[in-house]
Amino acid sequence: MLRSNLFSRRPDLNFASDNASVCDPIILDAIKGANSNAAMPYGNDAMTKKVEAKLSDVFETQTRVFLVATGTAANALALSTMTPSWGTIYCHWESHVYEDECGAPEFFANGAKLLPIKGTACKIDPANLDYHARRGHGDVHMTKPEAATITQATEMGTLYSPAEIQSIHDICQKHGLNLHMDGARFANAIAALNNTPAEMTWKSGVDALSFGATKNGALGVEAVILFDLTKAEEFEYRRKRGGHLFSKMRFLSAQMLAYLDNDLWLKNASHANAMATRLSQGLMGIKGVELNQTAAANIIFPKMPKTMIKGLLDQGFEFYERWGDGEVRLVTAFNTTEQSVDALIKATRDLSA
Repeated sequence: MLRSNLFSRRPDLNFASDNASVCDPIILDAIKGANSNAAMPYGNDAMTKKVEAKLSDVFETQTRVFLVATGTAANALALSTMTPSWGTIYCHWESHVYEDECGAPEFFANGAKLLPIKGTACKIDPANLDYHARRGHGDVHMTKPEAATITQATEMGTLYSPAEIQSIHDICQKHGLNLHMDGARFANAIAALNNTPAEMTWKSGVDALSFGATKNGALGVEAVILFDLTKAEEFEYRRKRGGHLFSKMRFLSAQMLAYLDNDLWLKNASHANAMATRLSQGLMGIKGVELNQTAAANIIFPKMPKTMIKGLLDQGFEFYERWGDGEVRLVTAFNTTEQSVDALIKATRDLSA
């Protein structure tokens, strides 16, 4: 359930998605700055080369970096590079690649199969991954186990620790699977956990990362970061064939450089996380609101009576109700203010009375 016009009636009351936020002014200025001179096309400009060097520094290892415009493209192209058309890609039932990509990973991989498996808190259970990967080997009648993908932070706002990622990698290694991480909210996970980007990815066995920026203040840019450098050449061809090799790549690179400079990506994510924590703490204890845990990242899922949901929507707050069962999704962003959070808490408390 979401009531909305083309633009939010009250942008300060929009908790529907971090995609609803504006572009960070620092990033917008960087795009304008890139508009001053001519530059070589298709990523052959100095700015794009600087992005790869910068991300290699951030992740403390040599990487290959490919910029695209959307998270769907980043995930689908990365997984297609890791999986032949007869392969299986293991994911969680509630992962973004399974529920929200309209089959794009399967389409870009020419028919490879997404196979969702169980796990609590929206995280893949290593034992279930082991069971399914073991069953698929050596049987020409089944798609062949080739890759697994995990989401960090998950669609429920929960987080994988490096130890949990390592345990999934161990199963992947046992069965010869590539490991991909959907990091649309990777910044929120890093900001929430006391770990480095390297510890969260290649040091825990991740082969490729979809490094998100759009949800965290960019206008529209994501980076596919390959830690397995052997897959870089194939990815280049797949990106071009998939329509995501931008001729004026510097405008994507300008966003990513501004996002990384002075740790803007972490500052924005830390603020979004803090606003979600403030919101979850404020909602706890309000009569009629069920909230089992405080926010780990920037998303929470309280349950509310239908009358309370209607009352909040009628006052101009915007959010999604999941599956019509009274559970709502509230998402904070880099520009969410304390005043907006407190207004939602107060309105909820008033309605409970």
